[in-house]
Amino acid sequence: MSAGASVDPRGPRFAAAVTTVVLAVVLVTEWWPLLAAQTVVFALGAFVGLSAAPYSMLYRVLVAPRLTPTSEREATAPLRFAQAVGFVFALVGTVGFVTELTVLGLVATAFALFAAFLNAAFDFCLGCEVYLLVRRVTPRTKRA
Repeated sequence: MSAGASVDPRGPRFAAAVTTVVLAVVLVTEWWPLLAAQTVVFALGAFVGLSAAPYSMLYRVLVAPRLTPTSEREATAPLRFAQAVGFVFALVGTVGFVTELTVLGLVATAFALFAAFLNAAFDFCLGCEVYLLVRRVTPRTKRA
């Protein structure tokens, strides 16, 4: 991934909306297989790349062609970090449900839902903001 990699910001917001619905269904039904599937979605976005994530594909194929083009771009590194954070919460939630630690499953799912909802409804990517904060406070090493 190049340092200048970027995406249409409407794509991640669309993905956050779909994620919000999925996680809300999990929270209401406690159906852990759906949370496990969402965990895989997060993993693809975080560790393979945003273009490999199913919701990104849906956006590119079904939604983007119906929208007017935009010159606005968003860096992928913070978005991938946010996907990794979502992955951790979804994984913890899945493990919680599978091991019958239902409260753990519900709390972890609720945290992931909260972050996805913030992005979908208010265009505020909590994971992206954490990424930027970490970058600011982490000392940079000089490369030869």
